[in-house]
This record gives sequence, C-alpha cells and structure tokens, in this order.
Amino acid sequence: MAATAIPANLTVPRRSFASLALLFAKEAKYEMVKNIRIPIYAASTIFFPMMFYVLFAIVLGPGNPVMRAQSATYSLATLGTFGVMGVALFGFGVSLAMERGQGWLQVKRASPMPLAAYFTAKLVSAMAFSAVIALALMAIGFAFGNVRLSLLQCAELVGILMAAAIPFGAMGLALGYLAKPNSAPALVNLIYLPMSFCSGLWIPIFLLPHVLRQVARLLPPFHISQLALRAIGLARDTGSVGGHLQALVGFTLLFLGIAVVLYRRDEGQLYG
Repeated sequence: MAATAIPANLTVPRRSFASLALLFAKEAKYEMVKNIRIPIYAASTIFFPMMFYVLFAIVLGPGNPVMRAQSATYSLATLGTFGVMGVALFGFGVSLAMERGQGWLQVKRASPMPLAAYFTAKLVSAMAFSAVIALALMAIGFAFGNVRLSLLQCAELVGILMAAAIPFGAMGLALGYLAKPNSAPALVNLIYLPMSFCSGLWIPIFLLPHVLRQVARLLPPFHISQLALRAIGLARDTGSVGGHLQALVGFTLLFLGIAVVLYRRDEGQLYG
C-alpha cells in the first residue's frame, strides 16, 4: 500500500507591534528581577561605586569646604562612569558567558522569542541599574558632599550615564562571547579595573602622566566621563562633544562587529 505524502505548509507566526512590545517588556522585567535576586551582582555594581564615592570624595576629600564640594561634584561624573561600566560589563559579559555555558542561549534559540529581546532586556536592565547608581551617588553628594547642581544638570548627568550602557554593553557583549564561563569574571576585572584607572576615573585625568592622558583618549570611559563632566560644568579642554560622540559610536560599532563574529563562531561550533 503506497503512502500518500501530504505537503505541510510551514508558517512563521506574525506578531502585532503591541504583542511584540509586551514580549520585550516581559523579558526586560524578568532580566531585572533576575539581577536583583543575585545579591553579588547588586552589591558589586551598586555598592562598589558608592563605597568608592564615600571614601574618596567624602571621607578623604579636601578639607576646604569649597574644594570638597568641587571634588564631590567632579567624582559624580567619573565614579558614575565607573559604576555604569561595571554594570554593563558584568551584566553583559559575565552573565552572557555563564548563560552560554549553561545552555540558556540554546533554549532561547529554540523558543519562538526573538533573540533581540534577550539582548534588549540586558540593555534595559543595565540602563536601569545605571540610573540607580547615578541617583544614589547624587543623593550622597547632595547630603554629605555639599554638591549643588540644577535639576537640568542632574537630568543630563543621569541621561548620559544611562546612555553609557550602550557602548559598555557592546564591549560586554564581545567579552561574553569571547570568555568561558569560569574565566569571564577574571577577564572582565582584568579589563574593567585598569581601564578605569587609565581613563581618569579614579584620579583626575589632568593629574595622570602625559602618556596615560594620551592612552585615555583611546578608551570609551574617558569619553563618557568627559561628556558627564560637561553636563555638570567641570570639563576641561579635552575635546568637543562631537568628537566624544564620534569616538563612542566608533567603539560601539567595533565591539558589536567583534560580538557578531564571535556569535557566528559560537553558533557554528554548536550547530555546525
């Protein structure tokens, strides 16, 4: 008895914009809930920059009240950049490397959810944590550092630090595909801490040796911190806003390109 072949029509379900937006929103919500429930992530990304700010800008700050206020205000931009970089590198780099090792990305690939929602959720979470860091540092500065900024300056500073999650997230994305799960934290710290110092986030850039000041211009944190300093009126003559933005766009595209190459290599190893 001959078997009859019945052709099957494979259809890809089309989602409306509302359902797609709801899907992205839910993925972002669960990503933030996941990060909040990991105490080491919240502690290292939020309290670490707060601790640095209290120690160096408040406790060990200049004795002169005017200089202390200026130092505390300056540190809002630099240590805020430091905190945002940690959020993005750990939220993308370490998290992605570990989820790759656990096979979570294979589950996401097999599900009907767009993979873009997975990465967008990480970006939204990083931006939300960045806003928390910026607001926490400003609260400490206003309460104990005699910081005085206008509402517009505060809004600009928070906006710049939130937007900084984009280039730092692209860097973390590349590191997440480059590193193995066990080596990811060490690799991120190996890049995160020296880059922070060389970019003038711990010591004002004008106090660094000439060689490091030139190296800083090749690093994304330097450009973010300079934009943040401009927002609060403390930037020195270190380049134009357009120059900083062009450098950051270039860095973002570079790291995204590296991430795409590593992503395709990773997919080739998994699926042939």
